[in-house]
Amino acid sequence: MFSQPNQSNNIIYKTEELLNSSTNRYGITLEVANRAKRRKYEDLDIVSEPEIKPIIKAITEMLSESTQA
Repeated sequence: MFSQPNQSNNIIYKTEELLNSSTNRYGITLEVANRAKRRKYEDLDIVSEPEIKPIIKAITEMLSESTQA
């Protein structure tokens, strides 16, 4: 797995890439926050990947969706 500083930089770059690909930074921020919030409560019972926070999962999912489209 990544070391902590490298992983943090990777998340920052992914977040910037997601924000730059959007025409509305505020809208994409709300969408990421809502997705992370929904994921947090949906995965409350599941103990899979506890080291990955819902906000990070939401960012990576949305970035992969935007690159596929």
